[in-house]
Amino acid sequence: MNTTNNWNDFNDADSQQSGFDVIPKGTVVPVRMTLKPGGFDDHNQGWTGGYATESFDTGAVYLACEFVVTGGPFAKRKMWSNIGLHSAKGPTWGQMGRSFIRGALNSAHNVQPKDETPQASAARRIESFADLDGLEFIVRVDVEKDNKGADRNVVKVALEPDHPDYGKFKGVAAKATSGGSGSGNSGAPAQATPVYQAPAQVAQTAQRAPMTGKPSWAQ
Repeated sequence: MNTTNNWNDFNDADSQQSGFDVIPKGTVVPVRMTLKPGGFDDHNQGWTGGYATESFDTGAVYLACEFVVTGGPFAKRKMWSNIGLHSAKGPTWGQMGRSFIRGALNSAHNVQPKDETPQASAARRIESFADLDGLEFIVRVDVEKDNKGADRNVVKVALEPDHPDYGKFKGVAAKATSGGSGSGNSGAPAQATPVYQAPAQVAQTAQRAPMTGKPSWAQ
């Protein structure tokens, strides 16, 4: 144990590093997505486990997500975005959230977007939101203004296997889906075995206070 410094004397501590510049818009990075439980459940919708968050301001319901970059020059950088589930303004926001989750599952399991085989269809199903907690996939970084007018990184698009940059991070040759038939045979075989291993239920879910604020996608 280092006893050369007094625990309460911080004069010899290193200066704080200056804040990171934002990751350039359009940068492609691999990420691990973690859900931040907000304590909201709706059993009629199948939203259980306390993963969803309800905005006190708008009543919108969303998944509050943290994305940690897992490789490349921006490794360990973090981004925060929300996945829409419901908005009183209409179905658009929830549909955007469903589209993002579909893309994230395709990205995580190397399933072509137009692949409709039974294996691919199984890869796009989840048992609960817990199946998304810890999911690793590829995203394209975006930039938007925070509530103070400063630039911040957000995630809005999951990169799927038909994108030319996908293979650079997955270590496979991304193969474009053959056009015409709409059958969408996958460039890599979809997993025939169960593709999900749901993380353990978050023990502290009930202890977490619901997060407030208007979701970034509910503009």
